[in-house]
Amino acid sequence: MLRGLTPHILIVGHDDLRYREAGVPVVVDRIAGAGALGGLYTALVAAPTQQIIVMACDMPFLTAPFLVHLAARGAGVDAAIPRDDRGWHPLSAAWARSAAPQLRARIDAGALRIVDAIAELEVREIGPAELAPFDPEGRLLVNINTPDDYARALEAAEPPPRIV
Repeated sequence: MLRGLTPHILIVGHDDLRYREAGVPVVVDRIAGAGALGGLYTALVAAPTQQIIVMACDMPFLTAPFLVHLAARGAGVDAAIPRDDRGWHPLSAAWARSAAPQLRARIDAGALRIVDAIAELEVREIGPAELAPFDPEGRLLVNINTPDDYARALEAAEPPPRIV
């Protein structure tokens, strides 16, 4: 899906052979032990563009139309971040390189929660009403953290049976 949207795709994380075989550049975290915030910071400083779209690897239901919308809504702010009844989703968001110095300062201070950084940045919230057209099944921002989550995602991804 991403190859249809941009020629600039990066994976931030451990340099794993599986990623190399996919033909996608892997960027190793610039600051070890900084968690997701460190990964976000690494992506911002490594990307060849002024804006990036972040997609967590455990969010299988993100769609191209939604990512295009995120990119458009991210113009002119530090980040455009979805927020639903479960809270903020900063790892499925548009981020501007302008946020990098503030994120680095938080890392240096040991304040590693991305959601806490949101209050210090110029953020455009993508709320439930704006998400609704992109999420008719209510699964756009679902992430997979457990085997049960994975089983539910597989079930949700299967097409419904045809009734003849």
